[in-house]
Amino acid sequence: MPPFLLACLAYLSVALPGSTLGLLWPSMRLSFGEPVEALGILLIVGITASVIASVATGRVPVRTGPLVAVGTMLTAVALAVEGFAPSLWVMAIGTVLFGLGFGAIDAALNAHAARHFGARDINWMHASYGLGATIGPLLVTALLSGGLGWRRTYGLMALVQAALVIVFIVGRRGWRESRRATAPRVGEDKHGPDDGTGTARRKPPAVLALTSLTFAAVETGIESGAGIWGYVFLTDGRGLPAGIAGVAVSAYWAMMFAGRVVLGPVAERLGPARVLAAAVVGIPAGAALMTAPGPSLLAVIGLMTLGLAAAPIFPLLTLMTPQWAGATTGATRMVSLQVAASAIGSAALPAGLGLAIGAVNARILAPSLLVLGLAMGGLYVFLSRWSGRTAPPVTPRA
Repeated sequence: MPPFLLACLAYLSVALPGSTLGLLWPSMRLSFGEPVEALGILLIVGITASVIASVATGRVPVRTGPLVAVGTMLTAVALAVEGFAPSLWVMAIGTVLFGLGFGAIDAALNAHAARHFGARDINWMHASYGLGATIGPLLVTALLSGGLGWRRTYGLMALVQAALVIVFIVGRRGWRESRRATAPRVGEDKHGPDDGTGTARRKPPAVLALTSLTFAAVETGIESGAGIWGYVFLTDGRGLPAGIAGVAVSAYWAMMFAGRVVLGPVAERLGPARVLAAAVVGIPAGAALMTAPGPSLLAVIGLMTLGLAAAPIFPLLTLMTPQWAGATTGATRMVSLQVAASAIGSAALPAGLGLAIGAVNARILAPSLLVLGLAMGGLYVFLSRWSGRTAPPVTPRA
């Protein structure tokens, strides 16, 4: 199986169980006798494990194929542990295992894609995660409606992941064939890592690396914050009926998926830098529409605009990282750190937005997203200027 299809399958498969915890938690907490807020314990330990695994992946000299196979095996074991968990604390152990597996898979796939995929393929790879995150809740809803129960649902997902472990073990050698023998991708030195220039081993400036990580954290925080609090904003803040607001939030995630499918080929043709710059501008533009006074439809359009703009940003950021971080080792470590930063941002910023909503009201979400979007734009300007100074001469890909 081609590496691109393996990457899409890995991302889709890990998204299926990863997107279902919120749906299964009401049944789980009754089994454990825990309050609703105990879910926060699982989220914290899971994100912490994912960050640790993402950072470690960039420093472990292991090929992508074995890492994906091991990561998938960890998620299968985690789901089995969670399915048999007699208490919240055993469930937390399973969540840690899942976070470790997910973090390894996430970092390995993004690092591999940054070195070997084009703008279209890396966006489609991320779109496959969105597809899995969309299918997962629908599948779990159907299983629960059929009387399967949350334990058997976890067991079924564990069996699926175990079957995929075999697929990834069999296909592990296919990852080695993905290195381009043709013209290099934007950001790769045309002579490769062994031309004596030191490009592959160049260490990025600390200020550039820190800016890149902050940018990744803020962008994913905006993306997650809009999705998590969008419903509350549209209902309590803009007075939309619950049904319409629910459809609007679903459409937001659909725009994320569609944006990656559509804008990937556009970036392939126009160049990732142009599409990334336009997307960075689109984030505050969407937030400004959400903030502007007027009919509620304007806020919905703003939310859709924000989702479409956010869709290609992280994939294109990782794709362009080798331009300034080095074509091999430097890029792998930097991308793994970007993945870790995105996990932190996607948890910390929505939590902060929730505190702001509680202290003020739901309408504060839109101006908060606008401020964050403008800050992200400033980080991008700084990042693009510094990366232009430090990037080696490149030969654009035909």
